[in-house]
Amino acid sequence: MVNATHVSFRADDRSYFSILKKEIHARVLESGYSEKKIGEIDIIVSEMTSNLFKHATGGEILFGNFSDDDEYVEIISIDNGPGMSDPIRMINDGISSTNTLGHGLGSIKRLSDKFDLYSQKGWGTIALSRVYKKSLLNSKRPPVDIRSVIVAKPGETLSGDGSYYKISGESLKLLVADGLGHGPEANRAVNEAVNAFKACPANSPVEIIQYIHTSIKKTRGIVGTVALFNFKSKRWSIAGIGNISTKLLNPLGYRNYMSYNGIMGHNIPNSMKEQEFSSEDFQQMILCSDGLKTRWEPKFPSINKYDLSVLAAALYKDYARKTDDMSVVVAKITS
Repeated sequence: MVNATHVSFRADDRSYFSILKKEIHARVLESGYSEKKIGEIDIIVSEMTSNLFKHATGGEILFGNFSDDDEYVEIISIDNGPGMSDPIRMINDGISSTNTLGHGLGSIKRLSDKFDLYSQKGWGTIALSRVYKKSLLNSKRPPVDIRSVIVAKPGETLSGDGSYYKISGESLKLLVADGLGHGPEANRAVNEAVNAFKACPANSPVEIIQYIHTSIKKTRGIVGTVALFNFKSKRWSIAGIGNISTKLLNPLGYRNYMSYNGIMGHNIPNSMKEQEFSSEDFQQMILCSDGLKTRWEPKFPSINKYDLSVLAAALYKDYARKTDDMSVVVAKITS
């Protein structure tokens, strides 16, 4: 079932910390992690909330439990605090700005399989911890890296936004979809669209959209974008319906992709054309639902040096409306 990738927990008041820790502990326990791993994740969450209490304002924890080829949990701490002038130095044990032992960030780094810390003075800080269920020693690096932050509208248990991708043969196929409205019916529309996306044999984004359109007519409908990357020709091809906002990036800037008007499942243009882009020109793509403000920009100093989940979280931090389901999906060709 396609749903939100992350659950948001308020962490702007110490009174929420106990509930937050218990909830994340229960989710990890239910997923079958070892006792050792559960204990380590408990420490990571505890250290993150402690740092938020000491240093930050407007704290939030995003928790994601992923069961792809490599099962892992992802914990992202977001704040609007004063930020750090030298985040790398602050990771070292014994460094503290509040006269404490200073073990927090160092402990999180040691216990994480992947750790990143992004901070800007006057902007705030994002800390990322990823813990895998099993060892990654024999894992092969995929030809594309895709990370998502998809969060349901506050108060909803199901997300009307969703994303799915598959790599088969010479291509990557990616769908980002937003069911009309929010809640269970919007979630059902997105899942029907994903089922159609999985079943569709076409290698053209336009043909895939047409296939989805005819397959979800009994739902309330979706807006969505389909992107395909051909590993042989090294080219993106993209087509979209509705207000999924898409930007293609390179080190010098970005280019917007404009979708067609319509609603898949109800009305789409009779004639559509996909746009093509070379990966030599654009190595990275970001897709966002209208749960983010319209004029979002991926302009964060040096953020391309960090994990893609950090970029997704930064966009969520600055542009999420918090009045609808929210999606940020980032894809980067790695080979």
